[in-house]
Amino acid sequence: MGSGEGGRVRRNTSADGPRLVGRERELLRVTEALRLHPAMVIVEGESGIGKSRLVQEALEVVAATGSRVLLVACPPFREALTLGPVVDAVRQAVRTRTGLAGLELSALAGTLRPHFPEWAHTLPPAPEPLADAGAARHRLISAFTELFGLLGVEILVVEDVHWADEVTLELLLTLASRRPQPFSLVLTFRPEEVAPDSLLLRLSSRLPGHAEVSHVRVTLGVLTVTATAELVSSMLDDEHVSEAFAAFLHERTAGVPLVLEECVRLMRDRADVVRRDGEWMRRALHEITVPPTIRDAVVERVARLGPDARKVLLAAAVLGYPADEHLLGRVGGLADDADPAPAAEAAVAQAVRIGLLTESAGGSGRVGFRHALAAQAVYDGARPADRRAAHRRAAAVLEAVRPQPIAKLAHHFRLAGDIARWCVYTERAADVALVSGDHRAALTLLHDLINEPSLPAEAVAPLVRKMPFLAFTDYARRTEAIDALRDVLEAGQLSATDRAAVRGQLGRVLFCLGDHAAAAAEFELAVPDLGEGTYIDAWAMTVLALPWVGPWPVATHLRWLELAERFAASCELLPHERLTLQVNRMTALLELGEESGWALVSEPAHGVSEPQVAVEHARAALNVGDSALRWGRYEEARTHLTSAVRIAGSNGVEVIRIMALVTLLRLDFLTGSGQGLADQARAWSENAEDPVCRLEASLLDTQLAVVAESGGEHLEERLQDIREEGRRRGVIAVWLESAAAHARLRLAAADAEAAVELTEECIRLIADKEMWIWATEIAPVRVAALAALGRHAQADRTVTAFAQGLGARNAPAARAALQECRAICAESRGEAGPAARAWGEAAQAWAQLPRPQEEARAAGSAALWARAARGSGRRGGRIGYGNRLSPRESEVVRLLLEGKTNRQIAEELSRSPSTVGAQLKSAMRKHGVTSRTALAVIVSRADPG
Repeated sequence: MGSGEGGRVRRNTSADGPRLVGRERELLRVTEALRLHPAMVIVEGESGIGKSRLVQEALEVVAATGSRVLLVACPPFREALTLGPVVDAVRQAVRTRTGLAGLELSALAGTLRPHFPEWAHTLPPAPEPLADAGAARHRLISAFTELFGLLGVEILVVEDVHWADEVTLELLLTLASRRPQPFSLVLTFRPEEVAPDSLLLRLSSRLPGHAEVSHVRVTLGVLTVTATAELVSSMLDDEHVSEAFAAFLHERTAGVPLVLEECVRLMRDRADVVRRDGEWMRRALHEITVPPTIRDAVVERVARLGPDARKVLLAAAVLGYPADEHLLGRVGGLADDADPAPAAEAAVAQAVRIGLLTESAGGSGRVGFRHALAAQAVYDGARPADRRAAHRRAAAVLEAVRPQPIAKLAHHFRLAGDIARWCVYTERAADVALVSGDHRAALTLLHDLINEPSLPAEAVAPLVRKMPFLAFTDYARRTEAIDALRDVLEAGQLSATDRAAVRGQLGRVLFCLGDHAAAAAEFELAVPDLGEGTYIDAWAMTVLALPWVGPWPVATHLRWLELAERFAASCELLPHERLTLQVNRMTALLELGEESGWALVSEPAHGVSEPQVAVEHARAALNVGDSALRWGRYEEARTHLTSAVRIAGSNGVEVIRIMALVTLLRLDFLTGSGQGLADQARAWSENAEDPVCRLEASLLDTQLAVVAESGGEHLEERLQDIREEGRRRGVIAVWLESAAAHARLRLAAADAEAAVELTEECIRLIADKEMWIWATEIAPVRVAALAALGRHAQADRTVTAFAQGLGARNAPAARAALQECRAICAESRGEAGPAARAWGEAAQAWAQLPRPQEEARAAGSAALWARAARGSGRRGGRIGYGNRLSPRESEVVRLLLEGKTNRQIAEELSRSPSTVGAQLKSAMRKHGVTSRTALAVIVSRADPG
């Protein structure tokens, strides 16, 4: 099919687009779903595969039903504005209305003011900003959901959802989860662009299981050779395309429709395919060069155009969304405010004619690239200076638009090299993100700002103050951001006040990341720079009052609390800030073991309407529940923790809700209630966002494995890892409890030396800080290990210090542990009667909590020593059993002689099988035998009766 001779040859200049081919089955599925209301349609596939084309075809098919359709796309901007595509959708929906007038909006709609400043006069007053991201997002999402319902939207199409901000994804997830679903949703995305932790994965997993919603998920693949031939034919007046030519193109374009389309257009531009005497001809295949990428194809096509058309194409690529001829002309440098410029109109017409630009649906008069890949190819192919100039012109035009497109302005000023104005609009975008509860986006924007070398020193501290410290928990760049804050401090250019603000914010970040020790160091360094005092300063003081922050004794923490009170008195505080400081004070007192803290505890809140206040009530309920658990006031703990789950769940405060749920699991474990604890603990240990929450869940998961004897030799390794992480972070409760659990395993294995070593630093910490309310789990196992080694005087001193440290506190858990320590000491002295009574009192104390595992252990020891008392009376003097069997070992051996297995012995004595195994091992060692049978024989001979 060469060009031949004797005929008139002309190049084709038509821009006919190809038909939709090879997608008949997918199109039928989507259109049938959209005809049924509501529907959830997800179309996924790689770039250029035809997702948008499929959706457009489906919408044209269902257009006859009169459904109200909104179609928006998520732009690939670095500074993507929170809920930007959703805001665009709302503006589309009200384009035919007079703003929002006439809609029956609730007070919730006041949350929308930052997003729709042009309608502020018709919206309710803005509510008070929320510090908690989850609560703010929850409130905003509810407002948008209400608004969509009032606007009568029937089909919402959101394209390129892989570029959506987190709050947009949360809104879509909320809409998809509502029953009944309010309207049909159509989403397109590229799987390769989706992050592993993206909410989009949760959204796409919601498809099955709801009969009232039509669910369709379409994955588009590459075209076959046959479909390739059909697509090429549709671009060549439906002329026949040979199998060889189709196979040739398929091999070089991998069957991706957009690449095929651009390559065919390029071949027509080159005259690789020509029309001769009414028939399409092509060169020999070996003479045709097909670009390996769409970028190469588009760049070659653009190079064949005149300078004006190239300027218009670059303008369209710079803008990144469909625009009218006048805007494209101004951004391209071909027009100004006064002159629409015929040159711009002609250039746009040429770009449309050759198929690089296409008109938007609905006759809007706006044009844009058919696909983002083509736009990117044009952008990358332009000179850097031309790109900067186009961005500068785009920013100048958009600054005059009302309302100002903040994210677009930040984007253009940055790429234009105008850093000062980029900073202005980026900060405004961060402010919108903060108000909307998109704290991760706000943190990203603020992080970028403080990293800007040209930013004046005096501008840094206000930006740092805005950084939402809770967002650092799951922020991928948190290490880099923390280093940036430290760099700001080390630069030495901040005033004392600003230095205190930055250091205080760094301390808050570290505290929320669970690194309490490092946080305390930063707060302490900030104190000399504090002036008259601000809310943040007072907040920092209340944090320093917490007993696990810093190495100080209780008296020092109480002084921090007094200082916080003085700072707060000198501040002008908002109501929710005052409530926050009150909750912090109450928490500090309870954690310090101060009875006065209980006087500050109020009844769990019900029906709290103000979100900011609700967040503090949820936090208060969580903290009181956690403290009540530590004190051993379990009924109060359950009441407050359940309240925390309820309030946090109702207000979208997910972090507090999950913390309360994990703490409730801990309470269930201690009290012997609840089922499926292991599965729940394991799930939270893997999935909870908060690092301390994950750590606590990991500890509980391991403790449950110890009880179930399901962890094997890895249990001690797991406990060691948890202990070291808890110690490093300063999470004292986790450190002490994991050390106690590990020490019990060592003691059960007759390795008392290791048990003492594991508890050494823990008990020293408790003594140095005078925090004996923390000794509930660690003191009994330490005293038992000391007694097993014959270090009776040291065990007695520990018990005395424990008793004096508790004083008259009403701390039932610590008092039960103290009673168990006394019982262990009586046992070690061989005082059968006193040991029986002490163990009985310990069993009763544990039962009142209740702690059934500890109660059973104490009751078993009480019964053992009661039998010993009846048999031999009181034996004087301290004992170290040496090579003689201890009473507990004797009891195990007695049941062994009755033919019972380890598990049966464990059940009868209310001990764990591992403890029974360790006691039998110890008995065999003392009798010089290596088997259960030999032990039974030698004991029977020694005591045949």
